[in-house]
Amino acid sequence: MSADNTTQYAEMLRVACEAADAARAVILHYYRSGLEVVRKADNSPVTEADIESEKTIRSVLGAAFPEHGFYGEELGAEQPDAEYLWLIDPIDGTKSFVRGYPFFSAQIALMHRGELVVGVSCAPAFGDGETAWAAKGAGAWLNGERLQVSEVDSLRETALSTGNIATLAAGEGWARLGALIPQVHRIRGYGDFYHYHLLAAGRIDAIIESDVNILDIAALAVIVREAGGDFTDLAGRELDLETTSVLATNGRLRGLMNEAGFGQ
Repeated sequence: MSADNTTQYAEMLRVACEAADAARAVILHYYRSGLEVVRKADNSPVTEADIESEKTIRSVLGAAFPEHGFYGEELGAEQPDAEYLWLIDPIDGTKSFVRGYPFFSAQIALMHRGELVVGVSCAPAFGDGETAWAAKGAGAWLNGERLQVSEVDSLRETALSTGNIATLAAGEGWARLGALIPQVHRIRGYGDFYHYHLLAAGRIDAIIESDVNILDIAALAVIVREAGGDFTDLAGRELDLETTSVLATNGRLRGLMNEAGFGQ
């Protein structure tokens, strides 16, 4: 990657952080306010806060980069074939948002010619607010502190987190997961943005999910990778707009997870 690209991505990251800050204000304004919830065709919830926060994010990004495209959870695609494509989930975890607990986040990622290069993950109601960000070649950060994955390199020391795993549980992967669990140090289900922040910070070591979409995880993939980890789907494939599963590790565990039947 050229120095010009590094500088360019840094500027795009700066604007993405501004967009996340603007969305934070919208989200907190509506949080625990008794919003009306509408059900989409897939029965997932959507609120005025989702729609307004996505409009806010697009407005900030579009003002800075009018030639860029968008692919958003609530407002769909605009210039989807553009060289630069912003992927936006304004409130990832709307079910948590509408029930009043803080496991939700604004996810903003940038894809450049098919490669994820910028990511911002903003959880405005989690603790005092938690934001992670990264750009390709520039490292990953959480609330201003540099992130680094763990050095764990054995299953017996591994903290493994699982998220949405309904599809995995319904297929042959369930037996593989059952065989893996007794080998690891502990199994947890932190879910949503949170276990990816933990992985990037070196506090857990691997994540398995089978039911996601790219808007849920694009920004988080950039953050984990820039913290030194790896991030693919459960078959070991590179992420794209059709990705629906995740195997993410600290990098040192990738081979052992492959041996256990994941990520290959």
